[in-house]
Amino acid sequence: MDVKEAIRIRRAYRSLDPAEITEELIKDLATNAQLSASCNNNQPWRFVFVYDPEMLLKMREALSKGNEWIHRASMIIAVLSKKDYDCIIGERVYYHFDTGMATAFLILRATELGLVAHPIAGFSPKKTREILGIPDDLEVITLVNVGKHAEIIYPLLSEKQAAIEKKRPERFPLEKFVFLNRYTGTS
Repeated sequence: MDVKEAIRIRRAYRSLDPAEITEELIKDLATNAQLSASCNNNQPWRFVFVYDPEMLLKMREALSKGNEWIHRASMIIAVLSKKDYDCIIGERVYYHFDTGMATAFLILRATELGLVAHPIAGFSPKKTREILGIPDDLEVITLVNVGKHAEIIYPLLSEKQAAIEKKRPERFPLEKFVFLNRYTGTS
């Protein structure tokens, strides 16, 4: 599979079956994230790979309502960073951008390996810090939930979530976000 194919087939599926999580898999995903570009090679990303069954059970306390589907995830990756880990040039702060790129590399590698790697915003950063022992000065940016795509739709999904499993949500037309030479859109 090439990068274009991984991008094309990547989906944020919610109906998950178990995936085998090994230290070799974690090293593989982390190594691919490690190769991402970053301002001055600062590499501001930090990842906590949670795969111990007891820790996964505890992580349920950090999830927002509607994210019960994550109970079937085989691994949750907490994505962390802080402003001081990366370039600050005038008003430009890079750590979110650079950490996002590294996370995208990790997600694409997981896709290439036949896994689902679904990032979410529906969680409590405070509870995540508490459960995982993350210091307050580190920002919990997202949780990436990993498993295998299930052939069936599990009842943990809402009706809306189940519909999205069956068909990829529509994407904006290029004209909505691509501009040539000058920005001609509306804010």
